[in-house]
Amino acid sequence: MECQPEHAIEVLSQTPATLRALLQNLSDPWIHINVGKETWSAYDVVGHLIHGEETDWIPRAKIILQQGESRPFEPFDRFAQFEQSKGQSLETLLEKFARLRQRNLEILRQMRITSAQWELRGLHPELGAVTLRQLLAAWVVHDLNHIGQIVAVMAKQYTEAVGPWKAYLPILDQ
Repeated sequence: MECQPEHAIEVLSQTPATLRALLQNLSDPWIHINVGKETWSAYDVVGHLIHGEETDWIPRAKIILQQGESRPFEPFDRFAQFEQSKGQSLETLLEKFARLRQRNLEILRQMRITSAQWELRGLHPELGAVTLRQLLAAWVVHDLNHIGQIVAVMAKQYTEAVGPWKAYLPILDQ
């Protein structure tokens, strides 16, 4: 399936409500638990998504549109959320994420990107040349990946509790 901007925006616009529906009003064990060293909790993931809204997707789109491959993207700190989210409630993070996502989608719409511009290239510091369309597709899949990550971490908390049903629940083996 080719990445169509209008279809991508459909998914991107749903992520804040999806996270709110999944996580709002859950007790701390559900939102702060992870599955071991170097894994993330739901709280960590929401903080990470906020950092991406602030420093990744739209700033990189602007670089592609304004400077192309002549200016590489700034490296993305995939762990910035651990400091930036400290002391904030999950509710605060969910509200901030929703606000930032709404703003970024409005900026994206206001860019009025043409068909030809979606094929413009930028320079990722690790991956090399990437198109604006690939950046948009990665934004969508990044959201879906992290929603899946949250669901998997939550499911794994009941690995033992499900008993023999584990054989029918492949999420527990991921």
